[in-house]
Amino acid sequence: DIIDVIDMEAEEDILKMAGVDQGDLYRAAMSTSGARFRWLFINLLTAIAASIVISLFDGTIDQIVALAILMPIVASMGGNAGTQTLTVAVRALATKEISGTNMFRVIGKETMVGALNGIAFALITGAVTALWFSDYVLGSVIAMAMVINMIVAGLFGAGIPILVQRAGGDPAISSTVLLTTVTDVVGFFAFLGLATLLMA
Repeated sequence: DIIDVIDMEAEEDILKMAGVDQGDLYRAAMSTSGARFRWLFINLLTAIAASIVISLFDGTIDQIVALAILMPIVASMGGNAGTQTLTVAVRALATKEISGTNMFRVIGKETMVGALNGIAFALITGAVTALWFSDYVLGSVIAMAMVINMIVAGLFGAGIPILVQRAGGDPAISSTVLLTTVTDVVGFFAFLGLATLLMA
């Protein structure tokens, strides 16, 4: 029935987000490898972009080694929060639950969710960091960076697939790579930038 069709389309879109499809299990290895290569290559380029951002602050990292230990936390939390939002948004687009009349409300709500979770995890991460390294400024830096990146994750996790669809693209295919780029770059820049301003 119609519900089954909608669910199947939503499942296909979620698989596309990972650069795979339902037929991957039964294809030859070379065929599957070729199909996945393009998105992995794009992901490599975005990882290089994030590395370039990190290199801008190599002097700060040399001075404060703890930054290198903590950087993955900020990026990972932003990426995971964004992926949660992105999955909800892509499925909602596939099932026609998001339209021109409610898209700004959806984006606003997901941004607020990002802010609330950002504050909660900032308090936890900031406290753990301050105790771990006996440095309350460092704890404050990672807390602020966490809030910034989680807000951005909510905003872009909902906004990117909507914008891609309105531009005529398939949000399930390109949104994940774009979101990963945003959360990695913003996370690293916010964390290292704040550390440079407040600690270096």
